[in-house]
Amino acid sequence: MSYRIIAKKDLAQGIHLLRVEAPAIASKAQAGQFTMVRGDEKGERIPITIADWDKQEGSITIVFMEVGATTKKLACLNVGDTLLNFVGPLGRPTEIKSFGTVACVAGGFAIATIVPIARAMKQAGNRVISIMGFRTKDLVFWEDRLKEVSDNLIITTDDGSYKRKGLVTEPLEELLEQDTINRVIAIGPTIMMKACSTTTMSFGVKTMVSLNPIMVDGTGMCGSCRVSIGGKTMFACVDGPDFDGHAVDWDLLMNRQRIYLDEERESQRLLEKRLRPEF
Repeated sequence: MSYRIIAKKDLAQGIHLLRVEAPAIASKAQAGQFTMVRGDEKGERIPITIADWDKQEGSITIVFMEVGATTKKLACLNVGDTLLNFVGPLGRPTEIKSFGTVACVAGGFAIATIVPIARAMKQAGNRVISIMGFRTKDLVFWEDRLKEVSDNLIITTDDGSYKRKGLVTEPLEELLEQDTINRVIAIGPTIMMKACSTTTMSFGVKTMVSLNPIMVDGTGMCGSCRVSIGGKTMFACVDGPDFDGHAVDWDLLMNRQRIYLDEERESQRLLEKRLRPEF
């Protein structure tokens, strides 16, 4: 079975959206879950979080950034093309209930992950304060979507080219000092999630993070997404991807992320060589 791409959009430089025909997945998808995607028989399987779903249309929306050979190949696909494998929904959904005031913090293209979570939190009766951070203005997307499901939206850019200059941890710390925050959801690069967890720890506010960036096969079989949570070994793909950020062994996690760097660089070099026109 193949899965047809019914819409494609370039959201920012190197960040792409695909809407895929997958009615079985759409019928069961929940905020925080992910899919395993493989473009063709020679491609690798990669985890991509579900950014949105439409049960009536029977579609799943995914958003990804070009970071290696596989995502570069996905970016070359167009409407009408098909994906060989599209498996999901996988992982445990984000815990959604009425906490009170929830701060949703997203770094970079993780905005696509935080939007359905913020929407679900709002629907559950929470007051939602969202923070989205990007390196620069040119990478900002889905501001309108997150604003629509938030009571307040704060935007930061590292270089100050749009809205507030600085990192997401700065307004997060201010919120914790000035307001009563009952839960924090932080999703983005590992270093950003670690910084958010460190920031909230001194305030005693439970902080959930998503560890899907370290997954490989998404089924718990390969063991590559082993993480230490409160001293206990768990697997991000089947036990998560959401975990208590205060219990994550961040140093061990970041060391594991570096394991395949050489292989990723070589794979990207070979792909660029194949795509480069010969003169």
